[in-house]
This record gives sequence, C-alpha cells and structure tokens, in this order.
Amino acid sequence: MPVYNAPLLRIDAQETRRYAGLMKATDFDEAKIAAACQDARLLATPRGIWQVYDYDCKQQEILASPPCIIEGMKIGSHLAGCDKVILLAATVGDAIEETVTAQFAAGEYAASVLLDAAATAAVEQIANAMEKAIKPKAAAKGYGMRWRFSPGYGDWPIEQQPELIRLSRATDIGISLSSSLMLVPRKSITAIIGLYKEDKSTTASIANPLYGCAACHKEDCPARKIPPKKRI
Repeated sequence: MPVYNAPLLRIDAQETRRYAGLMKATDFDEAKIAAACQDARLLATPRGIWQVYDYDCKQQEILASPPCIIEGMKIGSHLAGCDKVILLAATVGDAIEETVTAQFAAGEYAASVLLDAAATAAVEQIANAMEKAIKPKAAAKGYGMRWRFSPGYGDWPIEQQPELIRLSRATDIGISLSSSLMLVPRKSITAIIGLYKEDKSTTASIANPLYGCAACHKEDCPARKIPPKKRI
C-alpha cells in the first residue's frame, strides 16, 4: 500500500492561469496568480496512495477481490495490451476548498476563482509526481506505463467511481464520495494507469501517446493548453 506524502514546494502559475480560464488574458495581474499559488501551497495537505492489480485486458477485468469489470470502449482501448493496472488517488485536503467557499461568500470572487484554479493545478501536480515516482519502479520490472485515465473521461462512466475509491484505498487518505458521486474533498483525483510489458520491437507506436489536451477534441475549452510553437 504505497502512500505519497511529499511536500508541495511550488504550484505552477501557468497551469493555475489555464485552469482559471485566463490563457488569453495577456494583461491579467501576475501578482494575483502568484499570491493564489502561494496561498494554495500553504493550505494544501498533499496526500496520495496507489495499489497494483493484475488485469485481464480482454475481459477489461481488474483481478481484485472482488474483481471489477471496467466499462467503456475508450478505456478498454486505452488499456489494451496491459496485464497490470495501478489504481491511484490524490488530494490536497479540505482547507483550500473551505477557503475558496469563504472567499466567494465574502464577495472576493477573483481571489476565489484563482485559489480554486491553484488547487486544481496542485492536485494535478501531485498526481504527476506520483506517476514520476511509480515509473522507475515499473521500469525495473520491465513495464511501461500508459497515461492516467479517470472516470468521466471519454466513455468511462462516473458511476464506477466507487470502485476506484475501493481499489485505490482512497479512504485511507481521507477521500470519499458524495451522494452524487463527486469526490470529497473536491480537489482530489482518482485514476487508473495501465502497465504493459515493454518490448522495444513493438512499442514504438505507443512511446509518445497523445494525452490530456492533445487527446481531446474540444478545442474551444477555455482551459485548453496552447501547444508550443514549432521552430522554423
């Protein structure tokens, strides 16, 4: 039952800007974004946890006790060829959300939106850091990793969120579900990562798969990452 408790030394200001929908707002006060990142860092209690399971990709079945059948064609395709999966969960805790709510109630709308965006950036950073910590462990056993996939992405129904809570043991780090299947604390993540046996002769096509914004066709999303300009 690996647990992740590394400190959050900084929060990415550019990602905070993106989650706040400010990518095209070139004249927005950067000091306000920096302040929100600093506040979020001080309020956050970063925690993460993950579990590894055998996986039957033909049946889309996580071989846990009891087992879990993963629903959805896109997630099934994403995990094709994998014989193990990692179920992970991450959170930044309750304090940020409570402060966001208090700021909004006090009419501090801009500060509330920015702190909320910084909290989103923070929990994504934690999940990214967990992946970086897991990757060499997987590689040492001859496995490559697919990028993480969460309920609600593609056609993977949010109704399977309780299974991710169970399989990742998210309750051990304080994550639960509301009656509407929303994660509590709200700034939390659950996800699955596929592990496939590395074969240098056959894995060239998945060495650099599309993920995140690059794999999404919603080009009008205000939080969409702007791809780097190509050098001429």
